[in-house]
Amino acid sequence: MTEIEGTLAITRQTHPEGPVVLRVAGELDHYTAPGLTTAVDEVPFGPGTDVVLDLSGLEYCDSTGLTAIIGAYHRAENAGSSFSVAGLGPAMERIFQVVGLDQVFTLYGSVDEAVEGQRR
Repeated sequence: MTEIEGTLAITRQTHPEGPVVLRVAGELDHYTAPGLTTAVDEVPFGPGTDVVLDLSGLEYCDSTGLTAIIGAYHRAENAGSSFSVAGLGPAMERIFQVVGLDQVFTLYGSVDEAVEGQRR
């Protein structure tokens, strides 16, 4: 499934090891964040479901985008799913550090690293 909202593309795939991967590319802001929320609403969260949010293609994210990411995390946690964030570039990683999200999310360099981390 690919969803395009303005300058945001979201693709949902199942990793060969099982986790659901939401790949986000483009700009995540006030106008496009509802697209992420919609994509998250379609994920079959539940115990034993691992979810990786792949932000390797994310070019820009404002506070509304961060709120949508936090909402995805809470949705996963409430359903008993594991949730990881992968692929942050240096600028996005810095934003996550400044706002303290590196203390909330487990951050991985790649989707494969996140999948490996979820198996531990």
